[in-house]
Amino acid sequence: MTFVDPYVLWLLVAVPALGAWRWWRRRRAGGLRYSDTRPAQGAPVAWTVRGQWGPGALRMGALALGILALARPQTQETTKTKTAEGVDIMMVLDASSSMQAEDFRPTRFKAARRAADAFVEGRVSDRVGLVVFAAKAYTQVPLTLDYSFLRRMLEEVEIGAVEDGTAVGTALATAVNRLKDSEADSKVAILLTDGRNNRGQIDPQTAAEIAQALSVRVYAIGVGSADESPAQTEPVPGERRGTTGGVDAEMLRSVAASTGGQYFSATDRDALERIYAEIDAMEATPVDERIYTDRTEQYPWFLGGALGLVLLEVALSTTLFRRFP
Repeated sequence: MTFVDPYVLWLLVAVPALGAWRWWRRRRAGGLRYSDTRPAQGAPVAWTVRGQWGPGALRMGALALGILALARPQTQETTKTKTAEGVDIMMVLDASSSMQAEDFRPTRFKAARRAADAFVEGRVSDRVGLVVFAAKAYTQVPLTLDYSFLRRMLEEVEIGAVEDGTAVGTALATAVNRLKDSEADSKVAILLTDGRNNRGQIDPQTAAEIAQALSVRVYAIGVGSADESPAQTEPVPGERRGTTGGVDAEMLRSVAASTGGQYFSATDRDALERIYAEIDAMEATPVDERIYTDRTEQYPWFLGGALGLVLLEVALSTTLFRRFP
């Protein structure tokens, strides 16, 4: 409970002072004079005599309640609402055999999967989806707000589900296709790979041009180094001639830059987690917080109580506690 005019409460200090003054005045007031009061001194004292202070106490209580009512007591219920314009995010995860390299602990793929899981866990109002790719790309989870379901499906992703290879362009085009009908103000694709585009019918730069046309910002994460990874020592069937293992940093940087995004290089698990945190900060959604307060005036209850005490005081003073003269 709060008071609109709390300074009025200082008047409560006068209530006990007024009560003490009335008691002192009453003690000094004279009554009927008798020539000899000794015969009456042994008479029993009635409860009405002992309770002569009652009407005065009721009057002081009524005064205190009146002061409280004058200060306008209120109760309030506060409701907070938080709204945010969410970002639509498609995560694009490389599941080719080279992601089994153990330069990340326990492997590149498991480290990438854990970092992606932590990124999803921190979402509030963003729709997030998942595209997985090797030689082909497929949508593991469409855009959703059901983060628990997305995290379960992310945990089920394994290497070897599709033919081996690295179809970066096809994977990015698949993610952009999932975002094309989005009405979100910000549309993002987070592409994570450790290899070079060697499969698929769509070139990464072509996919980047499509993303740019549809206002999809691409953040590219290159995992590992540009050198050939231990898990990819033999050429992949159907690999384009002239390509080698390792991250194609130049291609990923070009793809990200053409869409207004950014390229990141992750050489260990900690760096990978920091990159996701940095992307999270770059795509932070402003939260609109509104507070609604419903106030209810409570002074009628205090005024009613004060009136009740006054009426009771008058009734007792003129009946049971009536004094004569």
